Amino acid sequence: MKRILFVCLGNICRSPAAEGVLRTKAKDRGIDLYIESAGTGAWHAGDPPDARMMRSAAKRGYDLSYQRARKVSDADFFEFDYLLAMDLANHTDLLEMAPPNRECDIRLFLDFAKCETRETPDPYYGGDAGFERVLDLIEEGADALIDYLEDESA
Repeated sequence: MKRILFVCLGNICRSPAAEGVLRTKAKDRGIDLYIESAGTGAWHAGDPPDARMMRSAAKRGYDLSYQRARKVSDADFFEFDYLLAMDLANHTDLLEMAPPNRECDIRLFLDFAKCETRETPDPYYGGDAGFERVLDLIEEGADALIDYLEDESA
């Protein structure tokens, strides 16, 4: 079973949404994955996802209410197969945090998708449209990631 950790800055918007979307899509497609999310910072540790993201996700059938924010730990670099960063800054932070003997692949999440951007923008300071746009990108990325994982295991 592949183990995937989504990573954004505070683990309250993008990475928990990606966790919830991929969990639902993988289940719908019969793919067995272990999925979590974390942030490069600990400002929101223990908090639920942003209420705006939970509302936007719920409208699309994704439940994020059980999730709680946490910071990336040293153990994550050995316990997960993929650490998927939501933007270039998160990717850089992960590479700087990573022990030299890490066992995971650190990538940008949207590099699996064929969309116009490599980065999932942070909707935190924007309006509802930003959360919807982020969910559009995450859904596209999740479908592409599942396709990649299926091809990899074939």
